[in-house]
Amino acid sequence: MAKILPFKAVKPTRDKVSLVASRSYQSYTQAEREARLDYNPFSFLHIVNPGYKYAKEISGEARYQLVKNRYLEFKEDAVFKKDDASSFYIYKVVDRDKQVFNGIVAAASVEDYQNDIIKKHEDTIVSREVIFKDYLKTVGFNAEPVLLTYPDNKAINTIINEIQEQRAEFEFTTTYRDTHYLWQIDNQKHIKTISNAFANMPTLYIADGHHRSASSQLLCKELKTENKNHKGNEAYNFFMSFLIPESQLRIHEFNRLVKDLNGYTKEEFLIQLDTIYRIENRGIMPYKPSKPHHFSMYLDGEFYSLYLRKTHYKFKTSLEELDAQLLYQTVLKPILGITDLRNDNRIDYLSGKKDIVNLKSKIDSGEFKVGFGMVPATIEQMKQIADDGLKMPPKSTYIEPKLRSGVTIYEF
Repeated sequence: MAKILPFKAVKPTRDKVSLVASRSYQSYTQAEREARLDYNPFSFLHIVNPGYKYAKEISGEARYQLVKNRYLEFKEDAVFKKDDASSFYIYKVVDRDKQVFNGIVAAASVEDYQNDIIKKHEDTIVSREVIFKDYLKTVGFNAEPVLLTYPDNKAINTIINEIQEQRAEFEFTTTYRDTHYLWQIDNQKHIKTISNAFANMPTLYIADGHHRSASSQLLCKELKTENKNHKGNEAYNFFMSFLIPESQLRIHEFNRLVKDLNGYTKEEFLIQLDTIYRIENRGIMPYKPSKPHHFSMYLDGEFYSLYLRKTHYKFKTSLEELDAQLLYQTVLKPILGITDLRNDNRIDYLSGKKDIVNLKSKIDSGEFKVGFGMVPATIEQMKQIADDGLKMPPKSTYIEPKLRSGVTIYEF
């Protein structure tokens, strides 16, 4: 039922790929971006940050047009080249911990997204959808695939393993010591087998990239209206995706950091918590929870364990069982007064991929007053919430793998 198609990717040349590939623009600090832009003329950052050329911040439609200009220049200078044949692409990442991620870069159907064959578990912000839709319409390409996940499939795994016996088209290692590989699949037999395997899957799930998916839907709707000869097979009816089996998806939690205790003293705050949680002072030794509905808390130089009292184990929905939602319903909203998890500047988030000591240091510095840690959500929870038509709170999951921008580009 899922429609997954090959496409003609625009890719860097083999000798330039390690120079072109970059992390997402937002993941760099300003100093990191400037260093890469100063010393690497081939970085994809030159395309997405075109104002650098003029030493000026440029936004809106003017920026979008400059992004398109830089992209066309990279093509004119033969830094990028478009493949001759529609293909699937096997993308493999081996991270510094030797965790292996294997997936397929392909074009996923906007219609499947609209019909809930591609399921969502996060809300999106309409204004961001529109901004990115306008951006895509002007620049005419997408360089960051949406991360989709699917049940492990023997036929697909067999092809991936067979192809990887050959030399990769691309192989490069980043400064983070992650090694990236890419193989092109243009064999029609393999393409048919992969397409049929996905066609037999009733559901795919968005793991990361909800706004990119929603923006692609808006773009498709707009271009469809403008195209009097719309047929349904145009490139804008699809969006670039990286499809990875569920067994290889890695989900981390996001820890919560709060700037104040909402007017409570430390003792008053602990008394408020005591109604809902069994509290144990763990002292100065870092503590990280290991079970659902258990939380760690760092406050005033000490770690605490918070165990939800058994009388509160009464969940009505799959969303209420999610620890990020549970913490919101029992602590962040009723006690700390945080109702808007997206926009309240009293709360911030720290990826659980980073050590718990990072949370401690941010509070010890005085930047925040209290921090909370939790166990990661599971793929089963994520799928169930999506199946139930519910939405996780913001920053419920930090999902890997993270691909590099500019390695495969999908043109509309």
